[in-house]
Amino acid sequence: MEMTDLTAKVAVITGASSGIGKAIALGLAAQGTTLCLCGRNRQSLKAVAEEAQEMTREIRCYQVDLEVNEDVAELTKNVLRDFGRVDILVHSAGVINLRKLENSAIGDFDWHYQVNLRAPYLLTHLLLPTIKTNQGQIVFVNSSAGLNPAANLTQYAATKHALRAVSDGLRAEVNPHGLRVTSVYPGRTATPMQERVYKLEGRTYEPKRLLQPEDVAAVVIQALSLPSTAEVTDISIRPMMKP
Repeated sequence: MEMTDLTAKVAVITGASSGIGKAIALGLAAQGTTLCLCGRNRQSLKAVAEEAQEMTREIRCYQVDLEVNEDVAELTKNVLRDFGRVDILVHSAGVINLRKLENSAIGDFDWHYQVNLRAPYLLTHLLLPTIKTNQGQIVFVNSSAGLNPAANLTQYAATKHALRAVSDGLRAEVNPHGLRVTSVYPGRTATPMQERVYKLEGRTYEPKRLLQPEDVAAVVIQALSLPSTAEVTDISIRPMMKP
């Protein structure tokens, strides 16, 4: 079985400064993949780059605010200027706030929409021509909330549910061109975002009871490495230890 060689592939990873995005970036680095690390905090991105440079030589950091459309367009231009191509696009950035619908402001929903849905849609739209040319792969890091919405998560779950529709529709469009599109639905994962969620819920944060970012990264790397005869469309992964 001939696995897909990820060496020297160019990968764009949003949300690469921490959590699942960071773990995926380091997992790809171990494969020798060229990394385009994207996030809001340049210093955090540089720290990930320093950790990855022992495994892969080509790494660039791109500071980007996904709430700003112009930033997303500038990111696309800069990546193509620096590398001329993109083979792998991983959408791992996301935001969350817990609030009942009746108590939430419309601006809060707009924030979720802009980062969780519009930004990945726009970035995919802008990079799709080069990804199609290279018969690349796209990964949407979604959430279990995108499949099973819960109370106080309406805004977040709505954008993640819509992101599922984007990935499913895109897959149907690009599959004939040899592109693979994968959606990943992690349960609660030990990330800075999840720590904040626990605080908002007034619960004790016990990261060892949760999925680890490296767990999610491992299945993503495996899916990306599969032979071209196979396609993983959806991955649901949850903590082994239940509440």
